[in-house]
Amino acid sequence: MVGNSDAFRELTEPYHRELLVHCYRMLGSLQDAEDVLQETLLAAWRGLPGFRERASLRTWLYRIATNQCLNARRSAGRRAAKEWDVPGVEPLEPTRLGEVVWLQPLPDAMIDSPETRYERTETISLAFITALQLLPPRQVAVLILRDVLGFHAGEVASMLDTTTGSVTSALKRARANLRHHQPSPARGSAAEDALVAKFVRAWESADVDALVDLLTDDVFAAMPPMPYEYEGRDLVARFCARIFRAGRRFDLVRTRANGQPAFGAYLRSPNGISHGVGLYVLTLRGSGISGMTRFEHSVLPSFGLPGSIPAP
Repeated sequence: MVGNSDAFRELTEPYHRELLVHCYRMLGSLQDAEDVLQETLLAAWRGLPGFRERASLRTWLYRIATNQCLNARRSAGRRAAKEWDVPGVEPLEPTRLGEVVWLQPLPDAMIDSPETRYERTETISLAFITALQLLPPRQVAVLILRDVLGFHAGEVASMLDTTTGSVTSALKRARANLRHHQPSPARGSAAEDALVAKFVRAWESADVDALVDLLTDDVFAAMPPMPYEYEGRDLVARFCARIFRAGRRFDLVRTRANGQPAFGAYLRSPNGISHGVGLYVLTLRGSGISGMTRFEHSVLPSFGLPGSIPAP
């Protein structure tokens, strides 16, 4: 097989999707994950002569991908925060400035495949991905390899060139740090569909009162790569009201990201065209919306969404 690129591609292609999701978990950025996946495949191609099947091909590829991700996390090339850039709207004083400004959403189309059938919604949610970015890199690697992917401690130790004891210790610390992570609700439920429909009606009609009725008391709003984060129903409501008072009206196109309801957001214009301005991802808890995360319009193509749509 050495030197046969077609055979190599055929051998590794079944693992591309799940390796991409793995890199995304490690890095929190789809763009970075795609770059590291290519580096992983290149490293695997170059290292193929030394592969002696002491481990399965899948395990070997995960070893390479994990270490490539660790190298990427150690680098200083993370995306920097951006200044406020919503024309005609002055920002409210934020509750805090977010740390994970490089966070990007992952289209559900990249999760829903035979290669990633073992995925659980809570292990790909925005809350989980954000929490992972705040952990030390090796803790992240151990947690994902052990708790999400189900590799044995000995396999993980071999992947990371460490001891089983070190893996066990890192896993214990990582679990403790993520203890307060709240999983997303079951996807596609009738209750979720009803809640999402109410959100669309409230947002497209700029009905702040109807929107407030859908929010939990501790709801948050975030907008990476801008670091502004708002927490609490009253503050988030004031923020949304300020957006709408500026005369901005939106059309929403439904999609899904990270196992959560999401929408391409299109700003209406006088010429009858609505232009893409971002992607909204909702976090749901119980019967309410507990989080609203807005991403830049540059992510829309990853979801198969157009740059503009005709106004209704």
